Amino acid sequence: MNAHALARAGSPFAATQIRTDRDNEYDAFTRVTRRLKAADPSGRGAAAGEAVHMNTQLWSALASDLALPDNALPDELKAQLLSLALFSVRHGFRVAAGDGDLSALIEINSSIMAGLRGPVRG
Repeated sequence: MNAHALARAGSPFAATQIRTDRDNEYDAFTRVTRRLKAADPSGRGAAAGEAVHMNTQLWSALASDLALPDNALPDELKAQLLSLALFSVRHGFRVAAGDGDLSALIEINSSIMAGLRGPVRG
C-alpha cells in the first residue's frame, strides 16, 4: 500500500508528516515574506524594520549554509543564491536607511518560494 492509499484508508501513519529541508526553508521564507507584506510597503515603521531584520537574518543564514564545503547544491546555483543573498541584505540596509522599499525583497522571496515548491504535480 502506498502513502496515498494509507492516507485515504485513515491509517495512523497518515497523520505523520515527513518534513524535508525544502519544507523548512519554504516555511522560513513564508514567515518572513508575510511580515514584509504586512509592513508599510515604503519600509517605514517598526514593523518594516523588524521584517527587514528577519529577512537579513534569513538570507545571512542561507548564505552561510551555501558557503559550507559540504553543501551539495550545484556551484552555479550556489553562486546565484549567494548573489541574491548579497542583494537582499544590501537592499535591506537601504530600506532601513530610508532609501528603498520592500517590493524587491518580497519579489525575490516569492520567487525563491516558488522554486522551493517546484512544478505542481497532478
